[in-house]
Amino acid sequence: MPDYAALKGALASFLPADRLIDDPLRLFAYGTDASFYRLVPKIVVKAETEAEVVAILAACRAAGAPITFRAAGTSLSGQSISDSVLLILGDGWNGLQIEDEGKRIRLQPGVVGAEANRKLAGFARKIGPDPASIDSAKIGGIAANNSSGMCCGTAENSYQTLLSMRLILADGSLVDTGDEASVKAFRHSHAWMLTDLQALSDRLRANEALAERVRRKFAIKNTTGYGLNALLDFDDPLQMLQHLMIG
Repeated sequence: MPDYAALKGALASFLPADRLIDDPLRLFAYGTDASFYRLVPKIVVKAETEAEVVAILAACRAAGAPITFRAAGTSLSGQSISDSVLLILGDGWNGLQIEDEGKRIRLQPGVVGAEANRKLAGFARKIGPDPASIDSAKIGGIAANNSSGMCCGTAENSYQTLLSMRLILADGSLVDTGDEASVKAFRHSHAWMLTDLQALSDRLRANEALAERVRRKFAIKNTTGYGLNALLDFDDPLQMLQHLMIG
């Protein structure tokens, strides 16, 4: 059992007290999302920067404490609650950049989906995912839950419309799959991971019955676990990795 009091002390060494929540009332409030599940966290941590996320991951890893990320908490699937550490987004994750006359848009995880669409409206475009909660759902959750909505089905969901991703792994390493230098460094530092992903892909492709089951499962709307279809849809293990994150 993790020592959460000690973990709070470790987190307090680099985070202000107002971003470490452990009073019973607010913990209870964060114990549910839009689903019908309830898990009351031991600590709620508000992160404002990538560096803080890396440091929080390191502290939780040292304490053996599981950590769950939460954006707006609008999902019906219950993936944004925890009985351990719950990490929520602060106000510094709402960056947005439109490129190529609205054909591409870079979004930080705290941007609300409807706000992205408002920015794209002048180009007569919108993002692919169209969940019913788009007026409050944030991009982090839209991507993590492979949101789609009634309009886009599986053709323009998060998985299909992802171009690149800035990803922090559990070991604290960061890769930006849209940045050539970052990709080159990651291919060197995490060659073992990419090799293992390629081996998983080869193993899945060699099992025709299982491969067909995965294709059939992900041909429909589905929010269960990692996007295992990435092991079949891509030849580059780095593309597999970033699409596995679309859950």
